[in-house]
Amino acid sequence: MTVRPIYKILVLLKKEYRLPRIALELVNPFEMLVATILSAQCTDARVNIVTKSLFKKYRTIEDYARVDQKNLEQAVRSTGFYRNKAKNIIGASKKILAEFRGRVPQDMQGLLTLPGVARKTANVVLYNAFGKNEGIAVDTHVARVSRRLGLTKNSDPVKIEQDLMKILEQKEWGLFSLRLIAHGRRTCMARSPQCPECVLKELCPSRKLFFPRG
Repeated sequence: MTVRPIYKILVLLKKEYRLPRIALELVNPFEMLVATILSAQCTDARVNIVTKSLFKKYRTIEDYARVDQKNLEQAVRSTGFYRNKAKNIIGASKKILAEFRGRVPQDMQGLLTLPGVARKTANVVLYNAFGKNEGIAVDTHVARVSRRLGLTKNSDPVKIEQDLMKILEQKEWGLFSLRLIAHGRRTCMARSPQCPECVLKELCPSRKLFFPRG
């Protein structure tokens, strides 16, 4: 993918999704971390339902560090993989208290030391909680849309992130991820993508696969 097409894509996405926002509902960096851990293999809508009561019951990092794992498992059960998620949230809480003075790390290196945190989670927290562009959060929507647009040929999220970082200015990384997520949810769905209505249809090499006559 050359530089020119990516900036055509950027212009169109910026017009269509001017100020996209993360769908998770939260108020502070630690809640962002918890919600993002819970969002693995789970919809944001379900996570928001769970965290609405969770964040009222457990309000501080200390609360999560002290909670009985079985109790937390039941509280997050409907998000799936609840045993690992509960274990990771408790482990991350204890590590933040012990090694980061009770504050969520504000850099990639620190975040990646926390249980349950890989690059996608770290990127989500860094941009949405701290406004930092240290990478590009690659979820299923970003992976699907970027492949269809010909921005990457990879399926591994880390390799997709590397491909996107090479062709985008760093200042664009966080919002580009949010815009691709919004586009993937509204138009470029996994099944039955709405190619005729897509603002990127003239730039998309995959359009003919779904609408040969379009």
